[in-house]
Amino acid sequence: MKAINDFLSWVLPYTEWPMFILLIGGGLFLVFYSKFVPYRYFGHAIAVVSGKYDDKNAKGDVSSFQALSAAVAATVGLGNISGVAIAIHDGGPGVVFWIWMTALLGMGIKFYSGSLAIMFRDTDSDGKLQGGPMFYITRGMGKWARPMAVFFSICGLFGFLGVFTANQFTEAFMGVVKPQETLLVASEFNWKLGIGFLLAIITSIVIFGGLSKIAKVASAIVPFMVGVYLIAVIFVMANNAGQVLPALKMIFVEAWNFDTIVTGGFWGLVIVGVRRAMFSNEAGLGSAPMYHGQSRNDEPTKEGLVAMLGPFIDTIMVCTFTAVVIILSGAYLEDGSGITMTMSAFEKTLYGFGDILLMVIVTAFALSTLFTYSYYGVKCLSFLTTPKIGKWYNVFFVVMVVFATVASLDLVKNLIDLSYALMVIPNMIAVLYLAPKVNAASKQYFIKKKESGT
Repeated sequence: MKAINDFLSWVLPYTEWPMFILLIGGGLFLVFYSKFVPYRYFGHAIAVVSGKYDDKNAKGDVSSFQALSAAVAATVGLGNISGVAIAIHDGGPGVVFWIWMTALLGMGIKFYSGSLAIMFRDTDSDGKLQGGPMFYITRGMGKWARPMAVFFSICGLFGFLGVFTANQFTEAFMGVVKPQETLLVASEFNWKLGIGFLLAIITSIVIFGGLSKIAKVASAIVPFMVGVYLIAVIFVMANNAGQVLPALKMIFVEAWNFDTIVTGGFWGLVIVGVRRAMFSNEAGLGSAPMYHGQSRNDEPTKEGLVAMLGPFIDTIMVCTFTAVVIILSGAYLEDGSGITMTMSAFEKTLYGFGDILLMVIVTAFALSTLFTYSYYGVKCLSFLTTPKIGKWYNVFFVVMVVFATVASLDLVKNLIDLSYALMVIPNMIAVLYLAPKVNAASKQYFIKKKESGT
């Protein structure tokens, strides 16, 4: 494990600038190129998700709401609860500002990639509709771009493993329940291994059931658990109302701290923010379009608007609330990182039982993330081989869940960061290359919308 981690740590810095230029530079370009369309039609996007504009005759396997739920299930989870804590630990409170900036740009990126997912979807060898970067790269850009789609899919085989989630769930369980003291005397390693096998069994039951089962479970768990989490956080903020504004002020002030303790100074701080924002909402990564490509929707612009809501729910709302609780509790000044820091913040602010409540929420988020991530990996392997072989990815996924429970946080974080940074490169090149087609489609859509008076 140490050898793998050393290799990942050595390669990772070389991916920072390509990722930064494509995500931030590309995101800024798309915001202006779209003439702020995603933000101007925010209300219309909510109406589309609510089912107001559903077309019963459209092709697809799941509704737009289910596609958004499944995509948000993959992003709202330990990336928000533990990823934000890692970001604050690595870069201080100011890093949250750069997470916000990346998320706002991410809304524009998701609008384009969600639209492309419908525009260039294709059928696989089983005759099922498929969407996602592999398909808009090959169908939209042409056969010459196929190596980019292959590269994306190979990186996805590692990037879409549930290793971070399994690792952080195990840390949370060991920290709150302390099973070796309260349940059964056994070594920490054996307990972690046991948790790994249990997670693997539960995950297997759902993921071997396919997309419709995943979408049903995700759309049932996610809205409820996000609601519970937000109520808990709002309660903490109400109880500590006097400290909320100082916490927000600290985020803005520290965002421009040129003497920051982060490796790489100010730019190091920005890179940490970009990395954690991408880990939180996956904008620019190309994962969510795989779900949105299977929506019952024949109108690319509608699906683009639905996809755009993901970063808003996931990062602007959930990440901000988590960050404020961590800052006002003072937990960010402690030694712990990741889930341990967030647990400490909740325990301090919710009368000593906040960590138990967070444990319940984390369990639901961890399971929903594991269910949805496996699907992304299956799609990557299916593209590289056939849908029949693609299903075998689930076996690899389940084995790696067990591995992750006994691995170090550094190892799983570096593996995901590297895979994500590499996946951004082909996906963002394709999104920028195909952006004029999305603009042309959205122009037609809004003309039709205006004429119909809806």
